[in-house]
Amino acid sequence: MIQEHYQKAIKFAGEKHSKQKVPGSSANYLLHLSNVAMEVLVAYQNKPDFDLVFAVQLALLHDTLEDTDTSFEALTNEFGLAIAKGVQALTKDVTFSTKRERMLDSLERINTLEKEVGLVKLADRITNLQQPPSTWESSKIKAYAEEAMLIAETLRDKNEYLNERLLNKIQAYKKHVN
Repeated sequence: MIQEHYQKAIKFAGEKHSKQKVPGSSANYLLHLSNVAMEVLVAYQNKPDFDLVFAVQLALLHDTLEDTDTSFEALTNEFGLAIAKGVQALTKDVTFSTKRERMLDSLERINTLEKEVGLVKLADRITNLQQPPSTWESSKIKAYAEEAMLIAETLRDKNEYLNERLLNKIQAYKKHVN
């Protein structure tokens, strides 16, 4: 049942991200993770053509390799190889020198895996296209919107509902670009 998988994944993520805040706020990072999972749940209500249990676990765990000390092996042992590989694909490789190269590499790896991995990336960016932190300069806000468009274009075939939602969020986000 999805509830047990959700509870296990959010507990794991909550422990791993316990000291992390949503950038630009004092909110616990679980807010972001649960918002990504909520986007996945609503997409499933719209069109139930993907593995919801797999996608929700990916949504809740998608930043554990990138933002915490969680190892690939620990993730595999706790949630299985498919989840660990999905989270790994959603994790940017810091050996690439530019943000664009990191994103392109991640998108390439995402596209080699199940569509659930790609739809989690769409949901992640949807939830991130909120009011940008006040510390962000206009150039960073513009670059973030452009990167979101790259995500939408590269992953457009993963989930029609989420892709359309992302395109609408990008359009609305442009009001923050000066």
